[in-house]
Amino acid sequence: MSVFDGIRGLLVDMDGVWFVGDRVVDGAPAALARIRERGLPVRIVTNTTTRTRAQLVERLARLGLDFAPDEVVDAPTAAVAWLRRHGVRRCHAVVREPVRPMFEPFGGEGPPECVVVGDIGDAWDHALLDGLFGELVDGASLVALHRGRYQETGRGLSLDIGAYVAALEYAAGVEAVVVGKPSPEMFRAALDTMGLPADAVVMIGDDVHADVAGAQAAGIRGVLVRTGKYRDRLVAASGVRPDAVIDSIADLARRL
Repeated sequence: MSVFDGIRGLLVDMDGVWFVGDRVVDGAPAALARIRERGLPVRIVTNTTTRTRAQLVERLARLGLDFAPDEVVDAPTAAVAWLRRHGVRRCHAVVREPVRPMFEPFGGEGPPECVVVGDIGDAWDHALLDGLFGELVDGASLVALHRGRYQETGRGLSLDIGAYVAALEYAAGVEAVVVGKPSPEMFRAALDTMGLPADAVVMIGDDVHADVAGAQAAGIRGVLVRTGKYRDRLVAASGVRPDAVIDSIADLARRL
């Protein structure tokens, strides 16, 4: 029996699956066309924190991949929903400029109630971490848009924000609330947009921890692709057993 038997929807990561760096994965546009032909609903489930959903859709379109904004479930949107759900009025959002306006409603006067950590690239330094540490020690909670260990840049693997989240947790003696993958809430939000149960959906991703293990924890089958950040050695050492491993998103299209 194939892991794809009986599926009624797909959750798919973005970076490393549809494209790597600025290069579309071979066969990705044809794979998307095949998915559309089958009438399968598909959602991009991404931890990307540097662009808005509209900007993500524009980037995909430039690569020949047509998605609508409501087919994208992203970490910044999940974070804003969490802040509203918990009645947060003031937060210190450590995010890049494109998504900063999303957090402006939580910019009230006074000490922050929480620190939101996203990807800011090379802007991380000791002074910034030390300032965030001080806010956490003073009582702010820590919200991580995700806690990825590493990312594929097109030039190789690079450190991701999970290392900075872990440093802040260790120093301040707090535990971060993670709103992006591998949080089960992220996957459930994607399922809700499709109106499908977990056992009717497969998650496709290049990150064995965030994509595969995260999906499995939410009751979703997790399939790993050998593109993007995939590395044999890292997968073998992860302790995670994907429900299937395929060469690429193009291979998925052949299996449908």
